[in-house]
Amino acid sequence: MSDRPSSADVIVIGAGIAGASVAAVLAQSMKVVVIEMERQPGYHTTGRSAAVYAPSYGPEGVRALTRASRGFFDDTPDGFADAPLFTPREILVIARRDQLGALDALVASVSGETRVDVLNPVALKDHQPLLRDGYAAAGMLDRGGQDIDVAALHQGFLRLFKARGGTLVTDAPVQDLTRDGDGWSVRTKGGTVRAPLIVNAAGAWAEKIGQLAGAETIGLVPKRRTAMVVAEPDGFTRRDAPITIDVQENFYLKPDAGRLLISPADETPTDPCDAQPEEIDVAICADRIMTAFDLDIRRIDNKWAGLRSFVPDKEPVIGFSQVVPGFFWMAGQGGYGIQSAPAAADLAAALIQGRDIPGHIADQGLVCEHIAPGRMESTA
Repeated sequence: MSDRPSSADVIVIGAGIAGASVAAVLAQSMKVVVIEMERQPGYHTTGRSAAVYAPSYGPEGVRALTRASRGFFDDTPDGFADAPLFTPREILVIARRDQLGALDALVASVSGETRVDVLNPVALKDHQPLLRDGYAAAGMLDRGGQDIDVAALHQGFLRLFKARGGTLVTDAPVQDLTRDGDGWSVRTKGGTVRAPLIVNAAGAWAEKIGQLAGAETIGLVPKRRTAMVVAEPDGFTRRDAPITIDVQENFYLKPDAGRLLISPADETPTDPCDAQPEEIDVAICADRIMTAFDLDIRRIDNKWAGLRSFVPDKEPVIGFSQVVPGFFWMAGQGGYGIQSAPAAADLAAALIQGRDIPGHIADQGLVCEHIAPGRMESTA
């Protein structure tokens, strides 16, 4: 305990992208301690993300937070990162003939928020030359997409947090949470820290942290997602080609540093864990990709898995517990946590500090009740 404070204004549990970002914002005006179970922040999910900034991706609240985050990505604070966080990357959502209804519904839901173009099979090949002839009947092109430098974003928030006086404690899994008078005591193997407020940004472990605190159940389910890297085909030159996603999220493919990043977009429910790829998911991925694209995958260069945690409606859970005082949920970001992190952190900090919703978020039409913990009672 000698290297960490015994008390703070806020304790943030979890140093992934959600915890790091909200801690950095809160540290502007509060004494903040971040407690991380691993020796390395972002080990389980943030560090395994293949994030793309996709304004058309996710449910309504996620899309609003994603759009509200754009200004941060375009104009980061001085010293936040050594290079731009964005690299242009169009997003192409494709549909077979039997999936055209799903594509029409997607276009209708996002076309009022961001510019998208509907493409016929000829235009699809112009944007994604790897598509197998006759596979896709139509597609939706989102020109607002960007690759995100996930490591730079995460490290930038951690660096900003420390520069503002925050304390990061690693290798400190939470053993117990106790409500003591007007505050909380958080016990880890290295000692106890006390604060009036806890922010639960524990990712796949957030439901377990909520249970320790006696908070409501939010129905959070960690889901394993598999990804792998394979070689480009001979003669492939379109490294600027879009990330290409099945409209029903059965797979995706993205050029990545001279190779191809592919995934079966699996969502296998699992307990919180150090997720590892399963051979069946690797085989399913290769089959789906070779069916949709003119590729012959004979070797996997690298493979991994991460956890994406969702509640039933797939919106994030951001807000104060309705059951226990001084306990703030910042959970359920699923696969959208990277692209929406800047605005989600600003929103959470405003709610925690009793301030109005920031204008850049309110302007995107976010309805806070749609992401609040209390909504889970009506959807149970």
